[in-house]
Amino acid sequence: MPETTATTSTAPHVFHRLDRSTGRPWTRRQYTGRMLWYFIEITIFRFSFPRAYRWRRFLLRCFGAKMGANVCVRRSVRIWHPWLLHMDDFSMIGDSATVYNLGEVFIGQHTVVSQQTYICAGTHDYTRVDLPLVREPIHIGHGVWVAAQAFVGPGVTIGDNSVIGARSVVVSDIPSAVVAAGNPARVIKPRTMQGE
Repeated sequence: MPETTATTSTAPHVFHRLDRSTGRPWTRRQYTGRMLWYFIEITIFRFSFPRAYRWRRFLLRCFGAKMGANVCVRRSVRIWHPWLLHMDDFSMIGDSATVYNLGEVFIGQHTVVSQQTYICAGTHDYTRVDLPLVREPIHIGHGVWVAAQAFVGPGVTIGDNSVIGARSVVVSDIPSAVVAAGNPARVIKPRTMQGE
């Protein structure tokens, strides 16, 4: 005799509705730019020589990125929208970092974003039923060091000369000249600066 299962279930109360969210929040031009950049990124950007920083700066500038002098972007970095990236002189993004810049990302002079860091300038408004996209800019100041595998969330400002500890989760502003770490990241102490 075949097994039969009876299920009595009521539909759960769900607040946000994915069938009411906007499926295409970008313009056609933005989608085209993103598609073109994707093919450049996975080919001639990714397979360029490790120290071909000038070449990668050129490619990023071709897609609208604002690149200062002597900026270093490693070839394994993922950048979603180059036209929303601003990097000042002598700043660097390390290996396998992700710049998920749905909103603008500003990186100051002499700033290091270390390997496998995730910069996330986009989220959704979870207070609304249709979960609209929110593109909040991120400002990382001058002389900042964001250590390996840190997460920097939407709308965050990190003040000049601060250090963010490895694997920290930065979801609120960090003042200047401090060391911050943890999940969520909190100020641990002032940054000692010797040899100026």
